[in-house]
Amino acid sequence: MPSPPPMVPTRLNYAPPFRNDLRTIALRQKAVMYCILGYFPLAVAIFALPPESLRVVGLLAIGVTLTMAAFVFMLSLAVYRTGIGIVLGIFTLIPVLGLIPLVIINEKATNILRAHGIRVGLMGADSRHIPGPG
Repeated sequence: MPSPPPMVPTRLNYAPPFRNDLRTIALRQKAVMYCILGYFPLAVAIFALPPESLRVVGLLAIGVTLTMAAFVFMLSLAVYRTGIGIVLGIFTLIPVLGLIPLVIINEKATNILRAHGIRVGLMGADSRHIPGPG
C-alpha cells in the first residue's frame, strides 16, 4: 500500500507563496499581541515610578517596541506585500501613531484566520486551532 502524501501547509495567496501559511500568520499575530501586552505596563510605569527608574523602564520599552516592530513587519509580510510590510514596521516605531499599524495588521490577520475556520480571541488564535507544522 502506498504511503500518503506529506501534508503541505495551506497556501493563502495573500503574499508571496513562501511566507503565507496559516500557522505563520497565527503565531506571528500571537507574538504581536504579547508584545502589546508587555508594552502597556511599561507605559503606565513611566508615569507611576520615580524618575530614578525611568532609564530602566525606557530601555525595556525600547526593547519591547523594537520586538513589536519586528513581529509587525514579519506578520505584514505574511499577509501583505513587502512594501506594505516595511511601511507598517516603520510606523510601529512612532510612539503614538504606532498603534495604527498594530490595529491594521491585527485586523487583517484576524480576518484571514477566521475565514479559514480558526478561532481568534483577545490574544490571537486559539492554540488548539492553529494548524500543525508542515
